[in-house]
Amino acid sequence: MASKIQTEDGYQPVGFDPKAHAAKRRKADPAFRAAYDALEDEFAALAALLAARKDAGLTQADVAARMGVSQPVLARIESSLGSRKHSPSLETLRRYAGACGKKLVIQMI
Repeated sequence: MASKIQTEDGYQPVGFDPKAHAAKRRKADPAFRAAYDALEDEFAALAALLAARKDAGLTQADVAARMGVSQPVLARIESSLGSRKHSPSLETLRRYAGACGKKLVIQMI
């Protein structure tokens, strides 16, 4: 059970660890496990984007400016990987990588 901390204004936020929650659900729910595992490549791609941005010491606004797009557009690019509604094009990923001082490399293993 998550512990609650009382703030001065009476608010009691509840801590949430999404990784621990997902790990617990994966063990207990085969349908969740299948759906979660099907997103493995999207999670890896998002992690690569975020790691590139962090390694470069850049904010979303910084990368957006370097790509010539707005920060909300960049946020949609980063969030689109997990939604499967729209995947960024290879050209967009190349521009993102370049904005972070990286080169896009795609591998099949």
